[in-house]
Amino acid sequence: MTAKEIRQTYLDFFKSKQHHIVASAPIVVKNDPTLMFTNAGMNQFKDLFLGEAAIKYPRVADTQRCLRVSGKHNDLEEVGIDTYHHTMFEMLGNWSFGDYFKKEAIAWSWELLTEVYKIPKDQLYVSIFEGDEKEGLPKDTEAFELWKQFVPEDRIILGNKKDNFWEMGDTGPCGPCSEIHVDCRPLAERDASSGKDLVNADHPQVIEIWNNVFMQFNRVKDGSLKPLPAQHVDTGMGFERLVRVLQGKTSNYDSDVFQPLIQFIAEKSGFEYSSNAESGDNGWNEAVAMRVMADHIRAISFVIADGQLPSNNKAGYVIRRILRRAVRYAYTFLNLKEPFLNQLVPVLAEQFKGVFDELYLQKDFVQKVVLEEEVSFLRTLEKGITLFENHLNNTVIPANNEGHGYGFDYDGALIENVPLNSISGNFSFLLYDTFGFPIDLTELMAREKGFNVNIVEFNKALTEQKNRSRAATAIDTGDWVIVNSDNDTEFVGYDLTEIETDILKYRKISAKGKEQYQIVLRQTPFYAESGGQVGDTGRLEDHSRQFWVEITDTKKENGVIVHYTDTLPTDLDGKFWAVIDEEKRVLTEDNHSATHLLHAALKKVLGAHVNQKGSLVNADNLRFDFSHFAKISEEDLAKIEHVVNQKIRANIRLKEQRNIPYNEAITSGVTALFGEKYGDFVRVITFDDHFSKELCGGTHVKATGQIGYFKIISESAVAAGVRRIEAITADKAEQFIIEQSKELNQLKGLLKGSQNINSAVQALIDENARLKKEIEKSILAKAGDMKQDIAAKAENVNGINFIATQVDLPNAEAVKNLAFEVKALVPNLYLVFTTLIEEKPGITVMISENVVSETLNAAKIVRELGKEIQGGGGGQPFYATAGGKNADGLTKVLEKAKNYII
Repeated sequence: MTAKEIRQTYLDFFKSKQHHIVASAPIVVKNDPTLMFTNAGMNQFKDLFLGEAAIKYPRVADTQRCLRVSGKHNDLEEVGIDTYHHTMFEMLGNWSFGDYFKKEAIAWSWELLTEVYKIPKDQLYVSIFEGDEKEGLPKDTEAFELWKQFVPEDRIILGNKKDNFWEMGDTGPCGPCSEIHVDCRPLAERDASSGKDLVNADHPQVIEIWNNVFMQFNRVKDGSLKPLPAQHVDTGMGFERLVRVLQGKTSNYDSDVFQPLIQFIAEKSGFEYSSNAESGDNGWNEAVAMRVMADHIRAISFVIADGQLPSNNKAGYVIRRILRRAVRYAYTFLNLKEPFLNQLVPVLAEQFKGVFDELYLQKDFVQKVVLEEEVSFLRTLEKGITLFENHLNNTVIPANNEGHGYGFDYDGALIENVPLNSISGNFSFLLYDTFGFPIDLTELMAREKGFNVNIVEFNKALTEQKNRSRAATAIDTGDWVIVNSDNDTEFVGYDLTEIETDILKYRKISAKGKEQYQIVLRQTPFYAESGGQVGDTGRLEDHSRQFWVEITDTKKENGVIVHYTDTLPTDLDGKFWAVIDEEKRVLTEDNHSATHLLHAALKKVLGAHVNQKGSLVNADNLRFDFSHFAKISEEDLAKIEHVVNQKIRANIRLKEQRNIPYNEAITSGVTALFGEKYGDFVRVITFDDHFSKELCGGTHVKATGQIGYFKIISESAVAAGVRRIEAITADKAEQFIIEQSKELNQLKGLLKGSQNINSAVQALIDENARLKKEIEKSILAKAGDMKQDIAAKAENVNGINFIATQVDLPNAEAVKNLAFEVKALVPNLYLVFTTLIEEKPGITVMISENVVSETLNAAKIVRELGKEIQGGGGGQPFYATAGGKNADGLTKVLEKAKNYII
């Protein structure tokens, strides 16, 4: 069976068991602050497990794109080294939400594996939870008895909490699990020894293939376990492992999931892939490199396709790190010094056509982003390697009696008692943090030179950085306090700006030292931040409407609308009026509807390739990111602006359709956004059926005329293939035009009523340039007059012509020219200039090349002298400069300068 056939067989099997087949959620998580990426199939159903959303389908099955490279579930360092861990992988899953439980889950998993996929029963082992006295959790006797119907008792393994109690994170749904493991060793090995002892022992051929998780508990903040409102089944099967087993391979990478990518890499690089290459020889290194590249391009491509671009923070930094790891392997082991990784994107997109079409539809965009990231990192890689070699050259040092030496760090500061053959962990962290240099690359280069890395020091620096980052972003969340047990909530903000409601639950949170509360209401008109639109603010008034608390923000967590407030109402059990800030809402709607008009205008002017990549909509302005590969000309920007304003003047009425079947909406020609998770029923926002028709959950104007006017403020690049337009509407646009008109009138006044402002300003620019040239000539003439006088000051000290003097010139370039002119006049020169330019002290050191030495080195001298002016600098051995902030130290500089030659 091919991978596609295996996947479809799984879905068809559970469809026959009355499961509803759902689409994969995006790999990038947007409405759950506890996760950056989808790391398990159950993530998109978390609100169902917690009882915070209505269950539409009690039985569900899917294949889910997952990523495990951060947090508790982190497989990155094993990827490529072993044969069965991956960054991005597919999780085949079947789910029961309060419907069937252990009996059916166990029976169906056995039926599918042994009767449909025909995996020999004597190659399978199962494990169940043995219990945990500390937490008061009993052995899963029910699962044990059920499994005895299918497998001999000696093939049932009792597993500890680590292996057989599944938890998504520090908090959240959890429960005991029952795993199925397959022994893929050759028959002779299986006959010689039982695979039972190899289960969960990291044996490459005895691997977990299926996990039945029985969701019974919710882990709360204090670590205790609370029963869930209903019992659920969460099962997961690693698709890549399943394909390997069914295709009779000993490695996931030998299956048709990865081979198209690996064979492409092998052909283009000129290295043959060997799945049997062993550790220690070049073949192993090349094989690992190909595995890493084949695996990583999957993670990179799907994350970008789902809307997350590489960046320097959070999820963007994670994907950039994965990309750089792949580039590094290609560079080091396959000698691919030019961008190559991007060429894998079309190969991958073709593989997933008809499965995850979002990648195929965006393959050109994704390839462009990967290419630009590669180009950038390859430049950085060269710089990092040069910096590493320079550091190494400065650290090859003589030993003292204790086996230690001395050296210099990357900016020239002396390091004492350096262990011989050791690279500083702090320096390695500099490479990692500043240049994106993976630590394993630094270790590899160090080993090639006979050195090792002080990994303890590196890990300390890394931990300190992570702690700083966590402290800056940490949110301490308490457990929910239930006020009303009813969990049914409703958003009424499309139709109402206020409603009488009550509080269902609340909890205290703490972020950056500030305490706040989160409140969940039964009904709310407050729009929760989503789709780029900011959350509503407003008030929660008591029933008498005499007292209130401010609602400072509104967000959505796992499908629940959460209201933020600095203080709680006094009577939590009472009735309240939820009232939004209507003026802010109206202005936000103006900007949101304008983004829809802008999106359509961009497609009309630039082409159908334009797709939204992100947006921010608030009461003040709008920001719209979109796919496009070139800067937009002023002419096209004017056209785009004109099209939008035409639609505003047409005062097009909003056509809003709610609860439309997703497939019906898509076939009607609606625009859907990549990376968004849409339900079975969607909301369609239309401004003219032939112009703008999008899926959207945000709030909008009733007619486009309300927007008033649309004005583009800026157009810029965000990332490779992504441009950004920032614009304003309504009141802000009016204020902008008034200010522009005011400035224009002021300018006319300054130009004494000139009718042609452009000509008048150009004349001023030309006059300014002419005067600058005259000043430069004057400066050069002054410097020319000075050079003879300065040269005459030369004092011969031990065969060196020494000059140290203050010079009065208006800019650094003139000082530099003067130093070189004096050098041309005076042989064997050692010159020190001090300057005070615009109240900033400076030092210039010039030394004739023939007298440069270890002690008479301009770069070293200027660093030492720079301390007198509380500054620093550097340069070359014959010429260097420094700047500082303490002008009083200039006299001391001239006094100390002579010490280097006496």
